[in-house]
Amino acid sequence: MHVLARTSALTGMAALGLALSACDSKAENEVEQQATALDEAYEADADLEESMAAGGPQEEAAEGRADAMRQEGEETKDQLEDMADEMDSTPQ
Repeated sequence: MHVLARTSALTGMAALGLALSACDSKAENEVEQQATALDEAYEADADLEESMAAGGPQEEAAEGRADAMRQEGEETKDQLEDMADEMDSTPQ
C-alpha cells in the first residue's frame, strides 16, 4: 500500500524537477496535475487500509494510519502546488 504512495511521490518529485527546469505555465499546470494525482494515490492507499481492517480488531488503528496517509498526501500536494505557483512568479 505504501509502496504505491512512495512511488507516486517519487514520480511527482521527478515531474516537478523537470517542470521547474521549464518554468512556464504549462509546466506549472503539469506539476499541479501531478500533485493532484499524488494526493489521489495517498487517498486510495488510505481507503484500502481502512477497507482491509473494517470490522476487525485493528479497525481503529487502521483508521488512524489512513488519516495519517491522507494528511501526508494533502500536505505533499499543497507543497507541490505552492512550488508550482512560484514558478510563474520567479523572474527568468
